[in-house]
Amino acid sequence: VKKLEEMGIGRPSTYAPTISTIVKREYVVKESREGKDRKYKEIILKNKKIVTNENTEITGVEKNKLFPTNIGVIVNDFLTEYFDDIVNYSFTANVEKEFDDIANGKKKWNNMIEDFYGDFHSKVETAANIDRSEINSSRELGFDPVSGKKIITRLAKFGAIVQLGEVTPEEKPKYGRLKKSQFIDTITLEEALELFKLPREVGMFEEKPMVVAVGRFGPYIRHDDKFYSLGKEDDPMEISDIRSVELIEAKRKADAERLIKSFDANPDIQILNGRWGPYIKAGTKNVKIPKGKEALSLTLEECIDLADKTPEKKSFKKVTKKTTKPIVKVVDKVVEKAISTKKVAKSETVTVKKSVAKKKSPAKKVVKKAEKVAEKKVIAKDKK
Repeated sequence: VKKLEEMGIGRPSTYAPTISTIVKREYVVKESREGKDRKYKEIILKNKKIVTNENTEITGVEKNKLFPTNIGVIVNDFLTEYFDDIVNYSFTANVEKEFDDIANGKKKWNNMIEDFYGDFHSKVETAANIDRSEINSSRELGFDPVSGKKIITRLAKFGAIVQLGEVTPEEKPKYGRLKKSQFIDTITLEEALELFKLPREVGMFEEKPMVVAVGRFGPYIRHDDKFYSLGKEDDPMEISDIRSVELIEAKRKADAERLIKSFDANPDIQILNGRWGPYIKAGTKNVKIPKGKEALSLTLEECIDLADKTPEKKSFKKVTKKTTKPIVKVVDKVVEKAISTKKVAKSETVTVKKSVAKKKSPAKKVVKKAEKVAEKKVIAKDKK
């Protein structure tokens, strides 16, 4: 924000929306990152003797800072290549100045828009015809030492990945998801090979395997066709079978405390304990329990009946309604504007410009009355 202020970009009211937008679109992520140990040698000349010490320091520690994501880097590269003058820092600063000139009456807004839009529109048309494969180009990292298959890194639908092998009718490639701290431009072959170790089986629980993998929303354990998220401190590469069982049992306990009642005859109907108290979950519909009703005593029939009586939630869409302002209010505003902007001599009167109507309407009486009131006020004011 300090840098934006120094460069004259934006205003205090636009800084917060700008940052929240790039975070929401996942162009950047706000987080803290641990540093890495780095060894270095310290050579000291003391008493005409050279003393060498080997020390260790932690470097790269960051707290609550914004870091670019892989999609953010690609979007930035695309805009810089095809819209270089638009994303230029000086362009935004100059536009801010032009807005001020328009507000102060020094420049006409339509001239400013015309100057900008001509060149901008041609760039948009050019960019619209660009092949996506040109933007999302892959990078070859090398070959797998075991299978000899090629390894590449690229951006997929849900983020940056590494790919082992190519798509063939006989075999599908193996994929691995990049960590938050890894980037398409900098990831190495050794780092990519580590990512292919997932998914991995960590052990058995209740005679069923526990498999650790990384998905769209982070690392998880898959057990008995159910998914259990790993904690922030858990490394999917190192998590043990004991820790995996702890996470599974903790999730089951939390779910059990949340579930008040279920029905074998209709598994889609459940009575759950929510943030605001007990409620009925009927498919995708959340149903309130009437006051005086005990959640545990509700029957399946009662739950279905309450669900049927509860309407589906409508999606909230802004609908622009055409409203007709009352004639009297419109006239009042016109009269007030005439009083405040026109100076009338003692012998002069104020003439309020009226819109010409094709047909006579009762509103004319209101207009004439308002005009007379305005004239009297102005004349009285001038006499003073």
